[in-house]
Amino acid sequence: MAEQLSLAIITLNEEGNIERCIQSVPFADEVVVVDSGSSDKTVEIAKACGAKVFHQEWLGFQRQKQLAVEHTSNRWVLALDADESLSSELADELKQLLSGDQLASYAAYKVPRLSYHFGRWIRHGGWYPDYQVRLLDKENAKWSGGELHEFVASKSVGTLKQDLHHYVFRDLSHQVQTNDRYSGLGAKKLFSAGSRFSALKMIFRSVFKFFECYVLKRGFLDGVPGLVIAVGAGYSMFLRYAKLYEMQSQNKN
Repeated sequence: MAEQLSLAIITLNEEGNIERCIQSVPFADEVVVVDSGSSDKTVEIAKACGAKVFHQEWLGFQRQKQLAVEHTSNRWVLALDADESLSSELADELKQLLSGDQLASYAAYKVPRLSYHFGRWIRHGGWYPDYQVRLLDKENAKWSGGELHEFVASKSVGTLKQDLHHYVFRDLSHQVQTNDRYSGLGAKKLFSAGSRFSALKMIFRSVFKFFECYVLKRGFLDGVPGLVIAVGAGYSMFLRYAKLYEMQSQNKN
């Protein structure tokens, strides 16, 4: 008999993604959505897809995702971001795993994540395979970490072969907005840790981040999208240190 599965998702204004996400897991016995105040049709669409929807003001990625897991009623939970969906191959692999005897071999499972941007799948520049833990036994694994880099803490992690699809940005403006938001979170983390601003770090780490993504991780093989992604990564690093400088300047004043 197959193990029952809960699907857990956190949302904020994900009307363009939530239906695809839920419908990619038709074998889930339960769908739980924790929404942090969407102003679009996210909640309406999720309910129409059969989800149980809970409202929770934003707590940070780690706490929000763990809360979604805690709202589920089954032991095994598939924790997806709203902009993710199972490929048909991964869906088949998961169904086979849930029906077999090997599921309990690990407390959690990671999957390779393949991202879609600029009308194509991005396979280089550090974007793939981008392993992410998404299936977990909530009695032996849980979301941990901080606001920026949340992760599933588990005593053992297995690896699945098939791809999880990730529709990472709506468009280039969304990418710019995301880089701006994450650079701010990164700056706050540096500031809280007592890191001091350095102009040399700001310059060299930004340049190296571009070089790492575009050359070392072969982002150039993704054509123009790979170039845009690498420049964005370098600029996001630049913004992180520029915002750290701003925070420290304001703190002095």
